[in-house]
Amino acid sequence: MAFLALVLALSAGAAFLAVRRTPAEPVPTTTVLREDFVHAVTAEGTLEAMTSTPLTVPIDIQEAVKIAWLADDGSRVRKGEVVARFDPTDMEKLLLDGRADKDTASARLGKAEVEGRATLKNLDRDADLAKAELDTAEAGASDDPGIFSRAQIVESEIDQKLARERREHALDTRRIRERLGRTERELVDIEARKADIAIKRAERGLSAMEVTAPNDGLVLIDRDWRGNQLRVGDSVWAGRSVAHIPDLATMEAQVYVLEADAGGLAAGKAATLCIEAHPEVLIKATVKRVDTLAKPRQRGVPVQYFGVTLSLEHTDPAIMKPGERVRARLLLDEVKAALTVPRQAISDRDGKKVVYLLREGRFAPIEVGVGPIGLGRVVIAAGLGAGDRVALGDPNRQTRVSRPDRSANTATAASTP
Repeated sequence: MAFLALVLALSAGAAFLAVRRTPAEPVPTTTVLREDFVHAVTAEGTLEAMTSTPLTVPIDIQEAVKIAWLADDGSRVRKGEVVARFDPTDMEKLLLDGRADKDTASARLGKAEVEGRATLKNLDRDADLAKAELDTAEAGASDDPGIFSRAQIVESEIDQKLARERREHALDTRRIRERLGRTERELVDIEARKADIAIKRAERGLSAMEVTAPNDGLVLIDRDWRGNQLRVGDSVWAGRSVAHIPDLATMEAQVYVLEADAGGLAAGKAATLCIEAHPEVLIKATVKRVDTLAKPRQRGVPVQYFGVTLSLEHTDPAIMKPGERVRARLLLDEVKAALTVPRQAISDRDGKKVVYLLREGRFAPIEVGVGPIGLGRVVIAAGLGAGDRVALGDPNRQTRVSRPDRSANTATAASTP
């Protein structure tokens, strides 16, 4: 046992000394090059027409309607041809309901007029009866104290007053009932006018169940807010665009650049475009507009893109159609005979850009001026010269000595016979 313990101790010591004697790992370096610096990125997208004629649901349709038929996306149409047709079922029901309401209002109006005339006739009869009672009471008035007793005189006055009040009540009731009848007829007339409005609206809507092409061209079906193309069965409202006819004479490209590659992207930058269906054709372009914020292109995918609109040098309607996929190369920066180093050679130190220059076997931090930055290299504006050797990163952070895996050494030592 003592011999085995001695062997283990000697093995562990030998392994430790071997690790301590391992030479330092070399720090990777690179040479400062003088070369033409080009920073370009690729982007994909589609062609779009700069101007187009929208085909909208007619404003005479004031209800939501369902699409019953649509022209094929990308088909050719002539002026006056039907592009979209809507389901008239709801409008037909609206028309039938309006006519039924109109008939009901007419019947109610006739009934109100008949009942009103009958009621006024009865009230007129009551008023005439009350007047006759008043005349009789006044003609037979017992108001002579020499002939009639005090009780008879008072009774006669009461009869006259009661007959007069009955007549006035009958007249007031007639006036009130006449006003009520007039108000009721006005309300019924309002319902009849509402029914007329509904009927006219339904008739106008039924006459606008089709959307026709205003001119010859290529029809493109619109998409909803989810990006899905409109189809038969979708509901649309008045003024909603269902398709458009683009002007094929002038087009532009809408492409998307990864947020990480968009450094230096701005309006006015040069670009080259090729159509995927005709890769042999190259078209010069210029960045026209860049979106302010980067956004995801697909729902649920967090990758961000900047939308870029490219203005094309020319349009060839023979091979260029809206919606065709394109690939663009955007030239963001270009410097002739520039000094460049890899991006990992640049370090931040106290808020300054530095590189570690190799001199006489030692690395010294040198502050440099940084120019345009590309995908893999950086232009050095000042501080270095062509042929200088610099470290790829901070040499102080490089691992100089390999550290042993103590668990592995222990296991090795334990397994030594």
